[in-house]
Amino acid sequence: MDQYAVPAQPIVAAMTRAAAAEPGRTVAFQGAPGANSHVAAVQAFPDGLPLPCFDFADAIEAVKSRAADCAIIPIENSLHGRVADMHFLLPESGLVITGEHFLGIRHALLGVGPREGVRQAMSHPQALGQCRHWMRAHDIQPVAYPDTAGAAAVVAELGDPAVAALAPAAAAAIYGLEVLADDIADADHNTTRFVTLARGGRPAVGEGPWMTTLIFEVKNVPAALYKAMGGFATNGVNMTKLESYQRGGSFAATEFYADVDGRPGEAGFDRAIEELGFHAKWVRLLGTYRQARARG
Repeated sequence: MDQYAVPAQPIVAAMTRAAAAEPGRTVAFQGAPGANSHVAAVQAFPDGLPLPCFDFADAIEAVKSRAADCAIIPIENSLHGRVADMHFLLPESGLVITGEHFLGIRHALLGVGPREGVRQAMSHPQALGQCRHWMRAHDIQPVAYPDTAGAAAVVAELGDPAVAALAPAAAAAIYGLEVLADDIADADHNTTRFVTLARGGRPAVGEGPWMTTLIFEVKNVPAALYKAMGGFATNGVNMTKLESYQRGGSFAATEFYADVDGRPGEAGFDRAIEELGFHAKWVRLLGTYRQARARG
């Protein structure tokens, strides 16, 4: 609790008490009350009880310890790319992806005013990256902080007109700040994709379209990735996302994160995964879930 700025602490405490009384309805999110992840939790689970957690690891632990039924975590942004650390935290968490949610992002500059006096803007690195052109145009220096609404709470505590926060506009009312500028984004398509993490998979039944998220490591041989991908092409299975990342500092063994149309039990999907397994060191499915937005 003490990790949060003073203005956020009583709000976090009240939300934590409510969540503790009904963990089966609780949805953990990273950040302070009013953060974009809080907005996503309310939209995706209108009957849920949002539980603020200071960092991603805390949100994951809340689910693992049964303090929360699930967590909603940002995984990528249309402007700023993937969210740092999530490709490592997801596999290590032991949790399963059970859903996704898309949130259009519009930031606001929150402070004690006036806007012309603002010299620094605090926010999550993702938000700062999404607004870097706007801030440069207004001669505002970015200052990284673990989350957007948490930055707003710090700004409220400081009371310095030269320091503002980039956060959702609704956070202004929570922390008693003024909206100095609204609808800030370097592109109109600014959208963050969230995934829901739970302790166990939920059956992929009913109407799709379906998405399966997986990770795998290719063998360190020529054309390893080309061969590993062949089964998806020959079986007509669409891959909507493929990202590489290094683990362990070897700069040799490359792991991949992928989103694939379909689900286990579908003939083409099963054949593609079987062929991938033949050409990879290992393959691990992280979850199958209904697409919140059809691709293509």
